[in-house]
Amino acid sequence: MTANLLDFDLDGLAAFCEQLGEKRFRATQLFRWIHQKGASSFDQMSDLAKSLREKLAKTAHIQGLDVISQQISADGTIKWLFDVGDGNAVESVYIPEDDRGTLCVSSQAGCAVGCRFCSTGHQGFSRNLTTGEIVAQLWFAEHFLRQHLKRSDRVITNVVMMGMGEPLQNYNALIPALRVMLDDHGYGLSRRRLTVSTSGVVPMMDRLAQDCPVALAVSLHAPNDTLRDNLVPLNRKYPIAELLDACNRYLQHAPRDFITFEYCMLDGVNDEPEHARQLIALVRQHATGGVWCKFNLIPFNPFPESGLRRSPNERVQAFAKILLDAGIVTTVRKTRGDDIDAACGQLAGDVKDRTGVGERMARQRQLLQPLKRLSKET
Repeated sequence: MTANLLDFDLDGLAAFCEQLGEKRFRATQLFRWIHQKGASSFDQMSDLAKSLREKLAKTAHIQGLDVISQQISADGTIKWLFDVGDGNAVESVYIPEDDRGTLCVSSQAGCAVGCRFCSTGHQGFSRNLTTGEIVAQLWFAEHFLRQHLKRSDRVITNVVMMGMGEPLQNYNALIPALRVMLDDHGYGLSRRRLTVSTSGVVPMMDRLAQDCPVALAVSLHAPNDTLRDNLVPLNRKYPIAELLDACNRYLQHAPRDFITFEYCMLDGVNDEPEHARQLIALVRQHATGGVWCKFNLIPFNPFPESGLRRSPNERVQAFAKILLDAGIVTTVRKTRGDDIDAACGQLAGDVKDRTGVGERMARQRQLLQPLKRLSKET
């Protein structure tokens, strides 16, 4: 079986070329052809020696992902559904703005974390994506968009690992993918413009800080363990105090001087003024020189299986004001692409669940009323 060159960061590609008797500069040339120019055939690589191209044709290939569907929102957001085999498909989303172009990338086919408000979690979990499957989403999107928008310069300026899956539970494939995105011979993203989102896998947060520190977003969604245990089941393993201590450690290496806390606003569940005051106390309690944080309040994007509702806008704004008045930087995320189910929490793709997570979450819907009572009691 030949090697898919999308699976390699530059060091990995250099090692592969060395096995072919080639020097590192050949790997750099090859890397540029693949990622900067979007080449999918070795015949396109005109400055590579014919003998090398013949070697590569026998030992390697450049294989992206087949696009099952493409949807374009009224606001310009584009969602792609990619086939990753064995009945599984994952989604990626491009979000255009005046000063940037952001691609939301998936790391797993499904997700085993099972957050109550996330459509992906209700699909269950099938498998981790390979490095090549993660990179292929950016590889396709960047070069498709250049043609689509008739541009020769880079279109995607920011990548967020916020698509399907928990990135830090696919760590070994994630790190080489991040290095491809950061490499100046690849996509040349800055560490500040490459964000990994996590629900709080504490040991892997510590490893990421050492191996490849990029911007970090933490899915918090609750101000206390009782409520977060129900919304983000991973909290039972890594409770809030441990999570915030890990955030403090991460800040020692992070390219930004703050951690972004994602907070999905759920009607009658986590959106009361008392919850905001608890968040302020929580941050201050753990701010031993940081956590220097920013809150990103996310209007919930409903899907039928959740049994949850979006907080009214006036309640979201009141919640934000409490945090802002306490001196905490707070933004309310603008909902993009919800008309094509491409907004935050809506990515579901098509997953052959082998874990039973989806079935368990369906049974948990009956816990909605007790959950609401919990939110009022804490």
